[in-house]
Amino acid sequence: MRRTNLFLAACTSALTIGLSVPTAAKASPAAEIEQDDRQSARALLEDILKLRTAKGYGQTKAQAELLADRLRAAGFTDDQIDIPTMTIDGEEVASFLVRYPGKTGSELAPIALIAHMDVVDASTENWATDPYEPVEKDGYLYARGAVDNKAGIALLVSTFIRLKEEGYQPDRDLVIAFSGDEETGMQTTRKLTQHPWVKGAEYALNSDAGVGSVDSEGLNPSYSIQSAEKTYATFHLTARNEGGHSSAPRADNALFDIADVIDAVRSLSFPIGFNDITRQMARDLAENEGGEFAAAIETLIEDPDNKAARETIEDHEAGTHFLYTTCVPTMLSAGTAENALPQKAELTVNCRILPGTSVQSVQDALSDAVANPDISIDLVGEPLESPVSPINEELFASIRSAVHTIYPGAPVKPSMSSGGTDGKEFRAAGIPTYGAGAITLVRPDDYRAHGIDERLPLESYYDQLTFWDVLLKDIAGEDDQ
Repeated sequence: MRRTNLFLAACTSALTIGLSVPTAAKASPAAEIEQDDRQSARALLEDILKLRTAKGYGQTKAQAELLADRLRAAGFTDDQIDIPTMTIDGEEVASFLVRYPGKTGSELAPIALIAHMDVVDASTENWATDPYEPVEKDGYLYARGAVDNKAGIALLVSTFIRLKEEGYQPDRDLVIAFSGDEETGMQTTRKLTQHPWVKGAEYALNSDAGVGSVDSEGLNPSYSIQSAEKTYATFHLTARNEGGHSSAPRADNALFDIADVIDAVRSLSFPIGFNDITRQMARDLAENEGGEFAAAIETLIEDPDNKAARETIEDHEAGTHFLYTTCVPTMLSAGTAENALPQKAELTVNCRILPGTSVQSVQDALSDAVANPDISIDLVGEPLESPVSPINEELFASIRSAVHTIYPGAPVKPSMSSGGTDGKEFRAAGIPTYGAGAITLVRPDDYRAHGIDERLPLESYYDQLTFWDVLLKDIAGEDDQ
């Protein structure tokens, strides 16, 4: 690390893998945040949670303007704030940037701090509370986007406000870059990566990919630094024929053909592939599970094609899909009437592809498995292939130190996600991107992103103010003024 935080309490996964340690209690962070700052951060969060920033409601610009007003009040100037917009499916969608200038003459590259302002929509009838009216209950704040990802938005903006009011001067530019359509297309994200404040960043820290967990007793904390993501790709596999009357069945029924396709996809197996991130994840998981499983993992690290070792890990209850590409049927559409043979049957197959594996090679593998030239296999959209961010030990040490202000000694490990975030767009643009954050969810009860009754543990939210204070001052310089 370039600097050491002398006040640290201790030193030492919409997939997270980490060793569990019997940490019994949180630390009392030395970098305490004033009660007024906690209340301001809470108020900001509630204000943006009330905005329905789901696709189709046109609220991302209103949210960006709300954030801009708060930052201007803290001393940020108009030339340090930008709200680019673009039209997507007839809707104006905003992204949001704010530049916290570094010291005059600094030649250090900026650091981007990213999150997304949009949410997956939620319906009131499915929730115990109104998803767009934040409600506190039993230490949680219930609202759509409370975890994914408006807590990250409010924390980063609140931290900028507090640091500005303190007179803090970073040794390089810090740039907030919030997208407006992460959940539906990431077109604004792609634009952000080319913004002049962002495109030269040394790396990006993704608050949407920084999370930890504890067990139901609040013990065994584990945190991840997301450093890679699988490629998300969807294919439509379609069988067609002339159809006919249901009273005169025929052997080439399109649904029979699709049933064969489903069996082929079920049997499809992709090779195990390791990179710097997944190799460490595998070893951590092996250490945690032990026994025959651990031995099989070590065998696969040396010989990824070992069939017996692969059967052992796949039969184990521990999730190992981060080691290989996966393809799975998710939707089926066929027929037009109950008394007519289907003229068309379409199967949707969703694949999560290892970094370094091309989408085309997966499509070829599907074609080989189906082995039927009459089945068309069409790629949906234009999937983005994203590289693995390199191991950054100096940054990882800073993130661990910030986490340890809250949970001393908790494991903080690099990880690869099977889901998708804005991080893949930044990595594809040549900006290494890492998950950063320490919102601590109770596993599995608090894993509610995109689901009903999404909720945020409030004490963990307040702890994040300390986390970001410690982290930003470590990576962008203690104030010498």
